[in-house]
Amino acid sequence: MFTNILFPTDGSPQSEKASSTALRLAQLHGARLIVLSVAQPFPFVPLADGGIVPDTQVFENQINAAARGNLDKVSAAAAAAGVPCETILSTSHSPYEEIVSVAEKHNCDLILMASHGRKGLNKLFLGSETQKVLAHTHLPVLVLR
Repeated sequence: MFTNILFPTDGSPQSEKASSTALRLAQLHGARLIVLSVAQPFPFVPLADGGIVPDTQVFENQINAAARGNLDKVSAAAAAAGVPCETILSTSHSPYEEIVSVAEKHNCDLILMASHGRKGLNKLFLGSETQKVLAHTHLPVLVLR
């Protein structure tokens, strides 16, 4: 039924828990698992002509290393489970747009992702990449809590 499953991960405990479900689902369907981690660049907006400019290269190196580590964990688990796996590290200010784009580019027929399970006002004010993916894709999305 599924041949290409996209699994976006941010390395959170919820994503790590969902990775085992993604691997198992890929095994059951003989599907390829595409694992995506989106590194968000430094959110720097210059407010004045002068001032202190942070070392954005250090930030970007650290965020990319963390994202690569998240991908490597899932890739190692996929190899151990015998699941074909491709990892993608991308950089974007808008993770949900990158998730939707990668899913389309790689002909995915399912997006499997974790939800952080926010409730109440936090859900409204903080937003949710999962909700944004649901609103902007035509693909089925399996959300795990």
